[in-house]
Amino acid sequence: MLIQPSQADVRRFFCGVYAKARTTAPLEPMEMLVSQWIDEHPEYHGELADVDAALASMLNDDPNRTNPFLHLSMHLSISEQCSIDQPRGIRQAVELLTHKLNSLHDAHHQTMECLGRMIFESQRSGRMPDGESYIACVQRHATRD
Repeated sequence: MLIQPSQADVRRFFCGVYAKARTTAPLEPMEMLVSQWIDEHPEYHGELADVDAALASMLNDDPNRTNPFLHLSMHLSISEQCSIDQPRGIRQAVELLTHKLNSLHDAHHQTMECLGRMIFESQRSGRMPDGESYIACVQRHATRD
């Protein structure tokens, strides 16, 4: 069964992980991963600290500003893709990019560009996401000067 959380569910989850991580409460494995990405983005901590404000801001998200919940969701998606190597080859492509940049965080940010492009093209064309073009995009980032 495919679970598709709502936008509010996603915001509650990230805010909840942020709150839980600030206490001595034990974190589930997924929460630990999310907490690590949250720690990489202190600029989002204020928004993650107030779940009510996070929910209220869904109505007026600024398209010219990075959405911290989408950004963290993409970090989580890429982490999960790499953990199961799906689409096949993504793990190696992200590892190559990480090595080139000497930063997993920076590699994720460049991979996000490719992931976003793949999703946009899929939605625009009405076709399934093209995993091969996604991986090729990440590989180009890893091999260009």
